[in-house]
Amino acid sequence: MDPKLGTIEPGTKCATCGNRVGACPGHFGHIELARPVVHVGHAKLLLKILRGICHECGRVLLTDEQIEEYYDRQAKYIEIFEKPDETLIGEIFKTARKTKECPHCGTEKQKITIEKPTTFYRGGERLTPVDVRELLEKIPESDYGLFGINPETARPEWIILTVLPIPPVCVRPSITLDSGIRSEDDLTHKLVDVIRINQRLRENIDAGAPQLIVEDLWELLQYHVTTYFNNEVSGIPPARHRSGRALRTLTQRLKGKEGRFRSNLSGKRVDFSARTVISPNPHISLNQVGVPYKIAKILTVPSYVTEFNIEEMKQAVLNGPHTHPGANYIIREDGRRIDLRFVKNREMVASTIKPGFIIERHLRDGDLVLFNRQPSLHRMSIMAHEVKVMPGKTFRLSLVVCPPYNADFDGDEMNLHVPQSEEARTEAEYLLKVQEHLISPRYGAPIIGAIQDFISIGYIFTRNERSPGVPNVFSRKDTFMLLYWGNVFRRNPTFSIDDLDPVNPDDPLEEWKYTGKEIFSCILPHDLNMEIKSKFYREEEGMTIGSDGYDVIRNGKMISGVIDKNLMGDGKSTSILHRIIRDYGPIRGRQFL
Repeated sequence: MDPKLGTIEPGTKCATCGNRVGACPGHFGHIELARPVVHVGHAKLLLKILRGICHECGRVLLTDEQIEEYYDRQAKYIEIFEKPDETLIGEIFKTARKTKECPHCGTEKQKITIEKPTTFYRGGERLTPVDVRELLEKIPESDYGLFGINPETARPEWIILTVLPIPPVCVRPSITLDSGIRSEDDLTHKLVDVIRINQRLRENIDAGAPQLIVEDLWELLQYHVTTYFNNEVSGIPPARHRSGRALRTLTQRLKGKEGRFRSNLSGKRVDFSARTVISPNPHISLNQVGVPYKIAKILTVPSYVTEFNIEEMKQAVLNGPHTHPGANYIIREDGRRIDLRFVKNREMVASTIKPGFIIERHLRDGDLVLFNRQPSLHRMSIMAHEVKVMPGKTFRLSLVVCPPYNADFDGDEMNLHVPQSEEARTEAEYLLKVQEHLISPRYGAPIIGAIQDFISIGYIFTRNERSPGVPNVFSRKDTFMLLYWGNVFRRNPTFSIDDLDPVNPDDPLEEWKYTGKEIFSCILPHDLNMEIKSKFYREEEGMTIGSDGYDVIRNGKMISGVIDKNLMGDGKSTSILHRIIRDYGPIRGRQFL
């Protein structure tokens, strides 16, 4: 824990570079080992090399012609792929291993065996790391390339460590527990073991202790260095904490699902995101997502103050962090951040706002956010929605966007991400909005369509009256309500309910009734003409226009048939929904749904 290795205490300076915590990168130290040890990470390569070289002259056990041929093949491969061919290196090791005597000096080859993880035997006689290092030093640089080793950057004898590098303190910081006890990192614990045994080994060698004791300590040093690099080597018991927990050493930090690569580099937790349970809301657009007030007050969008929005921004600052729609931070022109949680006099701060400031305001209706459900299996697993701030604690979702997310409401959670730049918001608007993904790239038909009770109600709404007492005609008042719910008046200001054909035009005005088909026709494009067989179509019954089995639309009027899965379900390339999206665009398709 020498201060020369770097600093992790706030306020202290590093003894090596003089910088404080943020600026000091940490500095390596080293332990000089009393006896060399094998680097367990390269034990496999070491075995291959020992089996592939002559132990007398150090040359690779290949003839000069073979060496030349392999170098030519490798050079061609490197020219194309800019890296050595691993399979070719494997082939070289195999060929060299089969050679019985050295083609260069004629020495007969002896059998090399390994006792895992790092003990080597030659013809039954044990090779110490010192012996192995001497053998590796004999290899001429001209042969390095055959093993895939670049002589400019590495040498085989470096597999045998004479010095152990010590990582900086910032790699293995100690933590102070609640009780005030300092708890050291696993790597530090392991290094303490290495230093302790190394010290004892050196003292025993200097004191001229018996060979047996020196070898035992040497083996112990090898064990500690091995478990320092990798605490899951087969064939040796893992080093454990006093509590019995196995130590997490270098290899364990990097590998696997919780390791550095998969957990911290490939996937990270991010800012400006929220996660909660989802629940259904049939009243919001499929482009929208209902966001709880609690989340909307924490997630922020940076808004530049201009002369057009300055009053609105002042109001957001006055509302502050606890009132929606307010703001959490002000970033001044000089880059200084003001946290509105700690501002007592917000009126005074609001009066200083001028164009050029950035206000980090709350999420509010109409903001674009990315919405995602894991596992994200295709591009529709993450789409852009418009915010609709609502009471409650769950994200609200239109039922028709469940299929692309593969979402249901039995406790699923989803993630929401807020794009922070103007460019990101524009991309979300034009590329990621739900309406741009109504057609699935997998089968070219709508992936978002009518589902479940949407289809049942559509059928009941438009079928011919089968049994008495089941209404499929609607009073003038109900019709008005339905058209209002379907946004027909908002979308077409010139529309009037008198444009519809009542079933009973001879009755007095207030008694007029309209069929479900007539009302449904109000949301169809005026120039749409199509015929499609519904699920009730039976050829043997000779179904034609006028029956429930045959959907016919002429100039935007539904003449016969029923709404069912064939007409507007998802995954149907023949459906009316697909036709509307294809011919009239995604916005019209969304409005129709």
